[in-house]
Amino acid sequence: MDLPRDGEFAFLSEAEAARLRTFVREAFAERGIEVTVEPGRVTTVSGWRFGLSNLAAVCHHDSRGPRCWRTLVDEHVDRVIRSMDGPQALRALPHERLLAQLYPRFIPSDPALLKAFGYGPRSVPGLLEVLALDLPETVDMLTADSLSDLGEITALRDRAFQNLRAVRVDRHKVVKDKDGSHFDVLTGGSYFIASLALVLDEVVRRYTKDAPAPDGILVTLPHRHQLAFHVIRDRSVAPSLHAMARFAAMGFEQSPGALSPSVFWWHEGSFTQVATQDNAGLHIRLTQEAMDLAARFAGG
Repeated sequence: MDLPRDGEFAFLSEAEAARLRTFVREAFAERGIEVTVEPGRVTTVSGWRFGLSNLAAVCHHDSRGPRCWRTLVDEHVDRVIRSMDGPQALRALPHERLLAQLYPRFIPSDPALLKAFGYGPRSVPGLLEVLALDLPETVDMLTADSLSDLGEITALRDRAFQNLRAVRVDRHKVVKDKDGSHFDVLTGGSYFIASLALVLDEVVRRYTKDAPAPDGILVTLPHRHQLAFHVIRDRSVAPSLHAMARFAAMGFEQSPGALSPSVFWWHEGSFTQVATQDNAGLHIRLTQEAMDLAARFAGG
């Protein structure tokens, strides 16, 4: 039987999502913190806000099922509280250690975040590029104000990119289908796998031993732990574009750290959105750039 789906987390039923939110409210209350639970986040009386999308995805993907959700919620809430109450890393850690743990990270763009996190260059449409500290239990995104005490932004970004190039990818696979579509998928436990899009030409050479073609690369960043790409060379660009749009939409909906359901065209260092799947998951919407790319190779 197909149960009614939750309006915020479509991968959960209404009953499952209600149970999860109840667990979250109870976990905070047991730790002496009153929160207001909204569909996609909680807000404390002091104004702290925490999103629920990552926790919901973690619970959904745990093979033990809902019987373990309360434990997962407790662990998550404990980490949140420690991040609220613990010492600020920027004040507690030596400067060189901070630099060694500095990485570029994408977060979904939101007008409310621009003042604190809009300092990065505009790269991938719909996402903000920020600098973050990779700490033992959390990843702390650094605001514009906090960076002022750490150093000059260009030098900090250069160091973050240096660290990014050493990020470990746990799995590399090639997805192929009989329609001719094919693309590479990189996955890992690091929170910065998607950030590898910022050094995409280097990544392609590393994992395909193939220099990028003059026509560029299709790329998706469904969530923070995944990056997929297709080097554009021939008529396989059209079916690969559609396959990647479906792949990105699924990963975006079902995984922690969701970033974007879109496909982007990387060309000469710039990203352009070329495809996305509609909200109903039924149709792929292509931009003019996508149609131009497909037409260019249609007879090849």
